[in-house]
Amino acid sequence: MTMGRIIFYEDRNFQGRSYESSSDCAELNSYLSRCHSCRVESGCFMVYDRSNYMGNQFYMRRGEYADYSRMGMFESIRSCRMIPMHRGSFRMRIYERESFGGQMHELMDDCDSFMDRYRMSDCQSCNVMDGHWLMYEQPHYRGRMMYMRPGEYRSFREMGYNNMRFMSMRRITDSC
Repeated sequence: MTMGRIIFYEDRNFQGRSYESSSDCAELNSYLSRCHSCRVESGCFMVYDRSNYMGNQFYMRRGEYADYSRMGMFESIRSCRMIPMHRGSFRMRIYERESFGGQMHELMDDCDSFMDRYRMSDCQSCNVMDGHWLMYEQPHYRGRMMYMRPGEYRSFREMGYNNMRFMSMRRITDSC
């Protein structure tokens, strides 16, 4: 497996103190007082504006991110999670209601609109069997997102996504 590498900087434009990581980091404030820019040298990462992988999320692939606020992202990164490269099939079941209730649909590819494809206006739980996915609050992969790795997600509301409705999703297929 290829390891990812991300370097965080306290100030915009890669200035100030830095911290390098090749794995998940639940609390960047342990290393930096703030984080306003970063470089992804290899791999793919999800970054979060709160500690412990909470809050708003942003998907980052290889590249330079000199100023988050100009990109429409949040002000500072507080935690990050490395996304492992997945080779193989993708499979996920989405459910209309919490605890795997209501309509159920199984996906093996990207879906740009739950409403258009399934006439499903809400998705409140899911089971990720294979692969890593991004779920979006708006159709056509727009709006806030949530990273989904293999596992059961019984209630998005209980995970802190009270006011979000997920309307599209895509597989993470980048060769990180």
